[in-house]
Amino acid sequence: METHTDKSGGAMGKLRKLIPSGITCLIIIGVLFGYIGSKMGAAEMLNTIMHTAHDLLLNTVFYLMGICVITGAIGKLFVEFGVVDLLEKILRPMMRPLFNLPGVASLGAVMTFLSDNPAIISLSQDKRFSSYFKKFQFISLTNFGTAFGMGLIVIVFMIGQGFFIEPLIGLFGAFIGCIVSTRTMQYFIVKNYPQYAVENACDEDFNHEHQEVEQKEEKSVFLRVLNSLLDGGKTGVDVGIAIIPGVLIISTLVMILTFGAGDDGHYTGAAYEGIELLPTLANKIDWFFRFMFGFTDPHQIAFPITALGAVGAALSLVPNFLHHGWIDGNAIAVFTAIGMCWSGFLSTHTAMLDSLGYRELTSKAIISHTIGGIMAALVSHWVYLLYTLI
Repeated sequence: METHTDKSGGAMGKLRKLIPSGITCLIIIGVLFGYIGSKMGAAEMLNTIMHTAHDLLLNTVFYLMGICVITGAIGKLFVEFGVVDLLEKILRPMMRPLFNLPGVASLGAVMTFLSDNPAIISLSQDKRFSSYFKKFQFISLTNFGTAFGMGLIVIVFMIGQGFFIEPLIGLFGAFIGCIVSTRTMQYFIVKNYPQYAVENACDEDFNHEHQEVEQKEEKSVFLRVLNSLLDGGKTGVDVGIAIIPGVLIISTLVMILTFGAGDDGHYTGAAYEGIELLPTLANKIDWFFRFMFGFTDPHQIAFPITALGAVGAALSLVPNFLHHGWIDGNAIAVFTAIGMCWSGFLSTHTAMLDSLGYRELTSKAIISHTIGGIMAALVSHWVYLLYTLI
């Protein structure tokens, strides 16, 4: 009888916990879509959501997937023929003075640049790799790797939009933002856990001597190239599929909050109509964004907001912004920097730190990376201004 009572009490307790969160969820959704529907009309709002998501899927997601397939193939080819190892050796000397990380961390930067943030997790699970790090350095890999996530895809996408120098300026900005984010995270870690400054990330002993087992290359160069391209392309397809939810859900919502009514000022339910809420709010502090990032149009604030959740979704905004004439070279440089540096870190930091075993430091990582992304955008803006004066 007592057991039955305990079970009933536990069930009631769970129900009491569930009801408030459920009510909160309904209130938020009701207020959000109620407000949008009151401006656009319920039928027009639903039609715009569906048409926008459909157009994004056909004209943006598949374009991004094509880029992911090509860059994935190139990345795999680089790995197969030692280009990644070469880049790692070139970058290794700057790791300690700039990022306060051991030289092998450069491999993490290259891998995340060629793929996405989770690549740093795969490396961190390698005991031989992690044995080079102190704990505070090992934890900061979350910030370090995220700052270069999907970097190649972002740069190739921006070049595909007709820009070249601007994405390279953005790459430099992301590099500076990574330094700030990584160093800030290390400061927070050591401040809260001083022992992590001297404790090794891996307790097991490993031989750090360079050990390479020479294997006979049984496959011809042609087969190695073919396998690399196909395997890398398949990985690109996986990445392309993974960005679909972010692009369709986040971008659709952001676009509804960013764009306005149709050309005649009426809502018709067509794709990319909206209520212009974000530009209206951005106009209130237009001076801040203009000084900090050089934004010349309030609609541009939608990109960094979207990049917080998914950089693929943020990239999907660019073609429409270009079509409306809302962005210039400065915006492309800033978008590249903040897109690379943030690259959806709000949706990945928790999972990454959880996999490393340091979930309690998630808030510190998010604060550090927010600062790093702002610095990346700021540096890109001022470097672009210097470039225009040369």
